[in-house]
Amino acid sequence: MQSRWCDEKAAHLEGLEALVYATRTIGQEPQLVLWGGGNSSAKVETADHCGRDIRVLWIKGSGSDMRTITPSQFTPLRLDDLQLLMQREAMSDEEMVAYLGRCVLDPHAPKPSIETLLHAFLPAPHVYHTHADSVCALTDTSDSAKLIRTVYGDDVVLIPYVRPGFRLAKLVAEAYRRRPDTDAAILDKHGLVAWGDTPKEAYLRTIEIVSRAERFIRRAGAGRDRRPDSPLVTPAPAERRCLAALLAPILRGALSRDRRVVLNFDDSRSVLEFVNDPRAQTLSQVGPFTPDHLLHTKAKPLFLRLSPSWDQESLRQIVGQAVERYRRDYVRHFERYRSPGLTMLDPHPRVILVPGVGMFTTGKDRRAARITHDLYRHTMRVIREASAIDTYRSLSPKDLHEFEYWPLENFKLTLLPPEKQLSRRIALVTGAAGGIGRAIAGLLVREGASVILADLDRDRARTLSEELNAQSGEENTVAIAMDVTREAGVVEGFSKAVLAYGGLDILVSNAGIARSAPVDRLTLKDWNETLAVNATGHFLVCREAMQVFKRQGLGGNIVVVASKNALAPGKHFGPYSASKAAQVQLARILALEGAEYGVRVNVVNPDAVFEGSGLWSAELRRARATAYGIPVESIEAYCVSRSLLKVKVLPQDVAEAVLFLASDRSAKTTGAILPVDGGVKEAFPR
Repeated sequence: MQSRWCDEKAAHLEGLEALVYATRTIGQEPQLVLWGGGNSSAKVETADHCGRDIRVLWIKGSGSDMRTITPSQFTPLRLDDLQLLMQREAMSDEEMVAYLGRCVLDPHAPKPSIETLLHAFLPAPHVYHTHADSVCALTDTSDSAKLIRTVYGDDVVLIPYVRPGFRLAKLVAEAYRRRPDTDAAILDKHGLVAWGDTPKEAYLRTIEIVSRAERFIRRAGAGRDRRPDSPLVTPAPAERRCLAALLAPILRGALSRDRRVVLNFDDSRSVLEFVNDPRAQTLSQVGPFTPDHLLHTKAKPLFLRLSPSWDQESLRQIVGQAVERYRRDYVRHFERYRSPGLTMLDPHPRVILVPGVGMFTTGKDRRAARITHDLYRHTMRVIREASAIDTYRSLSPKDLHEFEYWPLENFKLTLLPPEKQLSRRIALVTGAAGGIGRAIAGLLVREGASVILADLDRDRARTLSEELNAQSGEENTVAIAMDVTREAGVVEGFSKAVLAYGGLDILVSNAGIARSAPVDRLTLKDWNETLAVNATGHFLVCREAMQVFKRQGLGGNIVVVASKNALAPGKHFGPYSASKAAQVQLARILALEGAEYGVRVNVVNPDAVFEGSGLWSAELRRARATAYGIPVESIEAYCVSRSLLKVKVLPQDVAEAVLFLASDRSAKTTGAILPVDGGVKEAFPR
């Protein structure tokens, strides 16, 4: 492992600033820590609120991510008060948490880590704890003590597995007192703790210990054949992803029995090598390589074998039976080890391994699914490396249960923000890069949905996706190119959409064009193009959405952005009005057909939305600009200012109506038409 330390950046940093730099440097290396894992601390002398000199332990706050941590995410505690506890023989978790709370100097600081005492009891000024893959590959074996002695000799101490807390802190402190010459401890089935007099010294010690493990694994594994005896033949990429796109909604439906989930799909080479290995079904059921991952991955993945001669119905049966079997096994495991007062957590798998296809991971949103994905990718690596040098071993089922239901670990769940009204929902918006589409997509993202931005203009959709993801700080949108008039393009687009998040809950059929001319001057080309987008395109996307909804079995929601012209045609807008009328009629037919499947279909009828909508054709703009004697680029503003366009309706007004119909606030409504017209009488249904 290469050091990422930069003397130039760290030269003038002290105290908390130096700790932040060291922590982020560790967090940059995913083979050391991932997504809130690991810990770091520094002991400094400073003044308290009364100006008295005291010793302070700065430690990473509970749940903070080392890669992106900021100074405000560290907690300051009175070190002398913490070290008094070394005199005690025992302490419950509840007593420890209460005591730590009294030692915190800043009432606004985050909750201190559950490993605070481990850091406090070690005398070194700087202590770093990581879940290094290669070190865990040594500890997660049938004879970890022997391997640790072989690799490190007496340079480190090995601590038997104990759940984090007071007892583990005492064991590490006692080991240090027996061996004050050592500057690292390896926690069995857990990870590495290294320390030093300076941030750089502790960091380089961490890198050195991990590098020794990596070198040993390379040498020891070189003489052993890691290749499976008879690897599974993997379908070609196109066939594999076609199967994954068919499987994902079925799988999502089965996994969303209690609450909906979002899926992340990975069919990369390393994932396929793992899931296709004949040993994978056995090895994957051993357990996680560190219990810290349980909150995200659960103890075991679902290993899902598909029939070689599959069809949609057989997939539904196989998936349903496998998920139910996993659920029953989890319930039995919970009942066997439960203690009074425990409430069972979600019994569904978070990781699904499918030979020949790849890996699905789940979460409440894309970020949560990606965290699970990243953690299990590293689990695969540890399993492979541990199996190359020995036999892979995890904790006992009882230990895993106790850690999964440990109140101090589950406390992290209470730190999560409340879910938004469209959390766990997946939406697809056609015409997403236009004025109305942008407003709809942005509002859906802000309300918690994962959104597929479909547009004829791939570049504009991609730019919008980047903007929305930057605003939310997450990959809550993906952009796909979609020409709604091309059947093959729509089918392909929905396949990509399903693979992006695992399924679909909301379709916003928004793509549309307008052609204007008196009927006697209207060209057949304009007529056909308008109907192709507004009517046929609407039919194609609704058809694909209905198929996904049925495969999921979770119901669904279609919101159609039509126009007041569907009910009150406008002069010179023949093809537009006729195509929008067809769109509305098809929507109401879909409301009838979808009712038995829990699919709601509603219509928004906007009027006078000209801002960024592209509603006016170039010809109409030029004609009106010439008539009023003003530049073409000023025609819309001019008409609005002179009330020539009646009352101006903003794209955001339409987006709010779409949100209402897409959310559970309208759960009892289907087949409705909602005007968004600014009070213009011609727009309402009649």
